[in-house]
Amino acid sequence: EKSADDLHRHSTPSTGRSTINYSFYASRGYLIFNSDVHYRIGYPGESAYNCVIPGITALIEKGFVDKDRIGVQGHSWGGYQIAYLLTRTNIFRAAEAGAPVPNMISAYGGIRWQTGLSRQFQYEHTQSRIGGTLWEYPMRYIENSPIFAIDKINTPLLIMHNDADGHVPWYQGIELFVGLRRLGKPSWFLNYNDEPHWPLKLQNRKDFNIRMAQFFDHYLKDAPRPLWMERGVPAMEKGIDQGLELEAGDD
Repeated sequence: EKSADDLHRHSTPSTGRSTINYSFYASRGYLIFNSDVHYRIGYPGESAYNCVIPGITALIEKGFVDKDRIGVQGHSWGGYQIAYLLTRTNIFRAAEAGAPVPNMISAYGGIRWQTGLSRQFQYEHTQSRIGGTLWEYPMRYIENSPIFAIDKINTPLLIMHNDADGHVPWYQGIELFVGLRRLGKPSWFLNYNDEPHWPLKLQNRKDFNIRMAQFFDHYLKDAPRPLWMERGVPAMEKGIDQGLELEAGDD
């Protein structure tokens, strides 16, 4: 997958549905790095690691970034790759993964809820590039499923996965979140009710962008932590108490 083709494409400020807005973050002191990823059949996670991490290492060595203040963000296939990367490296101080697939085995046996289409083709030969069925290559499915290695994740992780997602069943995001919470790892889960693969309603898109910016600002720029990160938002208070206020005197 190539990102280099968009090198000279201007990203206009907007309330993005699922990924960071380059103009907004760049104007606030962030440096944006998008890596090309050259995939090897059967090893999508390893392929992402071999392309992304050397690029980040080069940025550190050239003095473009502070090695202790690096974040990573992506959605869907990008969310999967982030979940995998976090099991392999502690180079990131904070990460956001939207609609990730941490468990290719449980996902392999599912369907796309909106169409009823089996999801098996996606893992065998298209985006996930495993190269065959679960019964032909069981270890490939295990080795490329972050769920089996989340005990190695130390990076604070924000997950966004909506309950009406017809592309990636939201139980995938739940599997990742529940596993991280069970292990005592710092993690947060955002669900915009009745929204699909990404938020479509403007108020939800705004909310997601605000929370993601607060999350990265806290970990990468030492900004105060918002209340929703400290105490969460109870289900009965959802839509009433947003918890977006910043903690006074938080370090």
